[in-house]
Amino acid sequence: MRILLVEDHPELGEWLAKSLRQAGYAIDVADRGDHAEHFLLTQEYDGVILDLTLPGKDGLDVLRGLRARGSRIPVLILTARGAVDDRVKGLNLGADDYLAKPFELNELEARLKALLRRSAGFNPVVHIGRLDFDTVSRMASVDGQPLHLTPRELAVLEALLLRGGRPLAREALFEKVFSLDEDARAEAIEIYVHRLRKKLDGSGVRVTTVRGLGYMLGPDSLPEAP
Repeated sequence: MRILLVEDHPELGEWLAKSLRQAGYAIDVADRGDHAEHFLLTQEYDGVILDLTLPGKDGLDVLRGLRARGSRIPVLILTARGAVDDRVKGLNLGADDYLAKPFELNELEARLKALLRRSAGFNPVVHIGRLDFDTVSRMASVDGQPLHLTPRELAVLEALLLRGGRPLAREALFEKVFSLDEDARAEAIEIYVHRLRKKLDGSGVRVTTVRGLGYMLGPDSLPEAP
């Protein structure tokens, strides 16, 4: 899943981006409010982690503009502003959750997972074939045994599951797995799709290539699309 991290503190932004990438998210980082707004106008994201005190444009103004455009992207406000009125203002403008600095990484990840899960409208556990995917822990298993996936294989599986049996274009899947600053081409996604297919072999689930439309995850009993 692709997340926009808006944080003007370089060390904190770098640490958070690295940690979330290791957890399987594709992370774009903006260190200014006006840059964040540009990203939100030109890219598609599954969620936003938004600081409030930013150069260029205040985080609350970024949030206000996002909601004024009708976007329902889940937004987690992350800021050193701990005053009640700041929290209330952010929530009233349409933020979905609020976490004050300093914070624990595991709490941030738990809150982010909860926001993304509610936004997607998924039940806590998705079942396909003999595959179970827990949307809370983001853990996959086959017949109760853990399916060991790399962060990018996990990102591919999660993105395809969230499509609910509908095809996802190669370019769109690429954007869910790779961030803007990574030196990779859309063709690179084929490597991770191939690896995921091998790990799903025998699970009753497969990744199907739908010509002209992209990739689709479904039961192994489905016929290969033409």
